[in-house]
Amino acid sequence: MERIPLSRERVLGEAIAIADESGIEGLTMRSLATRLGAKPMSLYHHVANKEAIIDGIIDVVFAEIELPPEDTDWRTALRQRAHSARAVLRRHPWATPFMESRSHPGPATLRHHDAVLKTLRRNGFPLALAGHAYSLLDCYIYGFALEEAALPFTPRTLDDAMTGFMDQFRPDEYPYLVEFAMQHVMRPGYDYADEFDFGLELILDGLARAAQRAE
Repeated sequence: MERIPLSRERVLGEAIAIADESGIEGLTMRSLATRLGAKPMSLYHHVANKEAIIDGIIDVVFAEIELPPEDTDWRTALRQRAHSARAVLRRHPWATPFMESRSHPGPATLRHHDAVLKTLRRNGFPLALAGHAYSLLDCYIYGFALEEAALPFTPRTLDDAMTGFMDQFRPDEYPYLVEFAMQHVMRPGYDYADEFDFGLELILDGLARAAQRAE
């Protein structure tokens, strides 16, 4: 069988696959070489070290996030970008802590940041307010992604998880928590994922008011 030659794109693609399956802890030069059917030393022709691999795969993740569209209003554009970012981070939950930590960001990362700032600035946001808006939105998106990934249940397993949780104490010990669980969380159709839209709209409402005050 003819061996597929190594390339930076192939190396980064397999690195993402490993991280998706095993987390960033499972991604090493050795595990990556094994997956590629290559010797570890051969990888250094394409990536300098593990940090360079993380730089590269984070840039690939940023490339998967839709840029804010330019043919609509800023709220719609940023809402669409937020939903895209959340969907990408659900596919790659290992990536969230690294999204803003890279000291050598790639072109897709820089293009993404520039596009978000462009959306804000071209819609009348003063520079400082644009910075506040960008920080607030990303803190919300990344924070929600981290919490969602850490949940110990899915909508399908929620009833069993909550029943096991409440079996650990008497209902009168924590009455408001029991009320919240029984009359809200355990009602048919509840899905924690739906909380994302509620928080996002509150943020967009607040930014709209701040932008009006800045005019």
